[in-house]
Amino acid sequence: MISSLCAGAVWVGSAVQCGGVSAETHPQLNAWVEDGILGSLFAIPWSQGAPGREGAIAVGWGPQELRPPSVCPSEPPVLYPNLAELENYMGLALSSEEIQKNLHTEDSTALTPAGPQPGQLVAPLSGNSAGLRRAEIKPGVREIHLCKDERGKTGLQLKNVDQGIFVQLVKANSPAALVGLRFGDQVLQIDGRNCAGWSSDKAQRALKKANPEKIVMVVRDRPFQRTVTVHKDSTGHIGIVVKKGKIVSLAKDSSAARNGLLTHHCICEVNGQNVIGMKDKQLMEVLAGAGSVVTLTIIPTVIYEHMVKRLSSGLVKSSMDHSIPDL
Repeated sequence: MISSLCAGAVWVGSAVQCGGVSAETHPQLNAWVEDGILGSLFAIPWSQGAPGREGAIAVGWGPQELRPPSVCPSEPPVLYPNLAELENYMGLALSSEEIQKNLHTEDSTALTPAGPQPGQLVAPLSGNSAGLRRAEIKPGVREIHLCKDERGKTGLQLKNVDQGIFVQLVKANSPAALVGLRFGDQVLQIDGRNCAGWSSDKAQRALKKANPEKIVMVVRDRPFQRTVTVHKDSTGHIGIVVKKGKIVSLAKDSSAARNGLLTHHCICEVNGQNVIGMKDKQLMEVLAGAGSVVTLTIIPTVIYEHMVKRLSSGLVKSSMDHSIPDL
């Protein structure tokens, strides 16, 4: 259970401690471990209807027919837990009834996965996949060690949102990009100092004054992101329609449907490469060059749109890091 929180977590008395963060500074840590809410849930969605797809771009669209499943279960499975212990994310109450309703996929066009047809493989999860390793998600709280480049820069821009400090921008090929910091991550500590209540300027000053050789940061990943690995078919398609970065439709019996991709979700990464802020044409080009087995990182649209709105959509489109991370 400790490993679901973060690598290197240790018990201190009856409390859990990770990267210098303990129950004294963040009481929800124990609740996260005890309740097991950080475990990944991969329930398959159900659907009844399909939204309009005007202007959507088919990304890897094969000859399959698009239609909702003929038989739906009486009750939708829970895809994401009710994370009351996390309280909120940038002012978005994750446990609120409205958010939980949006996280459930009751009107999703994601199709009921069928067993693989002859010649159609469910994507294997292999540790040999570079894309899978780049896209690895470490849920919960984690500690990272950041340095500065030869110009004394980290390539990281932080912003205060509702008394919390969040990653607003990670510049391409910067030290921040190399250690795996992502847009929307929450920074809990910088060099042992709690960031709660800091202004954006105070957070940036802390980075500027920090030791250029080693800056110890404790961060929490953006919530509800998960990875799905899919196979391209013989024509190079995975079977999704994307509109403004959002998955709006899936093709019946495609690898996307069989492996659990969902509508009402946005694509954040392709094989670990950040694609947030890309135009659909650019995203298609990244997918086309991604190889025959592709790992996609997705996040519910309701979380994505709130994150972009609070952290500046202008920076997302103009300055976002889209480099391919090193392993």
